[in-house]
Amino acid sequence: MKSFPITVESVRKAYGSYLALDDVSLEIEAGEFLTLLGPSGSGKTTLLMAVAGFVLLDNGKILLGGRDITRLPPNKRELGIVFQNYALFPHMNVLANVEYPLALRKIPRVDARRRALDALARVKLEGFAQRDIAALSGGQRQRVALARAIVFKPRVMLMDEPLSALDKNLREAMQYEIRRLHDDLGITTIYVTHDQREALTMSDRIAVMNSGRIEQIDTPERVYHRPLTRFVAEFMGEANIVPPGSVRRIDGVDALRETLMIRAESFHLDPAFAGPDGVALEGVLRAKSFRGENWLLTLELDTRQEVLISVPATLAAGCADLAPGQRVAAFAPAAKVHAIAGAKV
Repeated sequence: MKSFPITVESVRKAYGSYLALDDVSLEIEAGEFLTLLGPSGSGKTTLLMAVAGFVLLDNGKILLGGRDITRLPPNKRELGIVFQNYALFPHMNVLANVEYPLALRKIPRVDARRRALDALARVKLEGFAQRDIAALSGGQRQRVALARAIVFKPRVMLMDEPLSALDKNLREAMQYEIRRLHDDLGITTIYVTHDQREALTMSDRIAVMNSGRIEQIDTPERVYHRPLTRFVAEFMGEANIVPPGSVRRIDGVDALRETLMIRAESFHLDPAFAGPDGVALEGVLRAKSFRGENWLLTLELDTRQEVLISVPATLAAGCADLAPGQRVAAFAPAAKVHAIAGAKV
């Protein structure tokens, strides 16, 4: 399939006094898998629906392959869309559902049948063509929706939280399948989710949205380990925002005078894991809990701030014996310590 880049230029959308999109701009490369990630009300679905043509913008432009499609109706944009509820036709069988976009485009019946069966094969639903939609599992319905979205060779794929209704194991399996399908087809994909792990697992880049704006857009690794704002740091996982002076170098010489972000899993109780250039902090143990793969410790610093420490179970010898009220030191490698400019603790 031929892939197209997408350009979003200073788009704005308001519903009365509520600003859903506030001067949003981004460039999506041809063939890229970009995830719009954020909490409810962040603007991610509004932005996706604006690209799809279902939301009329107040200001700004959307370009597809350099062509301005801002005022083009949805059915003229040639975009594949997978909705959260799949939007399958219950009165049609699997094959008829997948053939439907081709019938709208007046593709000859024989060619449409061939292309629909090929799309079903791509999503591993060979032999399901004559099944009723009601007889399918949630994962199978998701695959039918994917097949229907790719069958007419769209310019771009748009996906609005397509896995939210699936259980954990099936959701993780479908993450792999969607990414595999993307890599096979090379199609530009915009994917919406509020699930951080889903975004980290599947994306080439992640655009983290908050209050109608993009707070950061970067690779999953950089968004997670090098957040630009406190919101991104805390939204992406268990982040400790540590005030200036609370962290010292392991050599004991300097207390660090910046506001720092250190992930809970970056800490160790053994200073050897942090290395000679690592950092250390110390506090009173207030709580601990065993979570299977790790122990989660809550330390209270002398500043009265609480810090979370996640210790892998395989490296947690002695954690079970720690008692609330005990002073505990924790250590992190320098590479896992990130200064956040202007962050307030």
